[in-house]
Amino acid sequence: ILLSLISAVLLGLYDIAKKLSVRDNAVPMVLLMSVSIAACLYAPVIVWSSLAPESIAWSSFVVKPLSWPRHGLLFCKSVLVGASWTLAYSALKHLPLSIAVPIRATSPFWTIAIATLFFGERPTWIQWTGMAVVLFGFWRFTLVGRREGIRFTRDRSVGLMMIATLLGSCSAIYDKWLLQIADFDPVTMQAWFSVYLVPVMIPLAWRWHRYDRPGKGRLASDSAGVVSPGQAFHWRLSILAVSPLLLIADWFYFVALTDEQAMVSIVSVIRRTSVVIALAFGAHALSEANFRAKAVCVGVILGGVVLLTWHG
Repeated sequence: ILLSLISAVLLGLYDIAKKLSVRDNAVPMVLLMSVSIAACLYAPVIVWSSLAPESIAWSSFVVKPLSWPRHGLLFCKSVLVGASWTLAYSALKHLPLSIAVPIRATSPFWTIAIATLFFGERPTWIQWTGMAVVLFGFWRFTLVGRREGIRFTRDRSVGLMMIATLLGSCSAIYDKWLLQIADFDPVTMQAWFSVYLVPVMIPLAWRWHRYDRPGKGRLASDSAGVVSPGQAFHWRLSILAVSPLLLIADWFYFVALTDEQAMVSIVSVIRRTSVVIALAFGAHALSEANFRAKAVCVGVILGGVVLLTWHG
């Protein structure tokens, strides 16, 4: 649980860096730059592990050699996550941070359903109560969203975020399978997954460069379906922080999942309490509306997390 909470804090900071990076910016290029930074951070570790693994002081940071079929499993994870990120970044560009992050945080609902169906996980009734409280708090955000003119059943960006959330839940289940059944260790999985995200994202960036960037004569649609000129890319320092924050958050998350007693449904819910950080930043730094109403929703979420933590 402690590892999951640390991951949640880092994930909240990651959401902030991500929002600052995509505001009025070209999403495909932000994604490519972010994943490229992650690959560059892990490339030396992969090379070092290949040439002299015995010289690495901590064995948990050694990237182990893999067969081609096992490389294929990690490439599949990169495709799944790449699709989820592409949709999520595109939605985050148009939605308030304090609305987008809670939508993304509904992933525990899908994770619970899939984990219970395919992994036979059986949370206690108190843990089910905690998860229900958390999900109720997320649902309340849909009502707050209406005050800001966001209709969850009609808004295109909301739809993109929901699809991204479902894909993210599938990724969480796949993570558990890779770590507990396929027996990948966290750093090997994270290192190669980060590298494979680069070729996954290149086609989208190439499409932006070839067709959708300003000056190419092609028009893109915004979240409301209104036709507007393609978005230019602007380099920002926040792009540098996106990947390191996510890598560290995921490392704590993966280590938590390697515990055979860990339940992915519980770990995922706790990790999504990062919404608290996003809410505070959205209200104070981005001047997003309805802070008090959103704060009540966050209070409900934290109440559910207390149940999960106390009886975890």
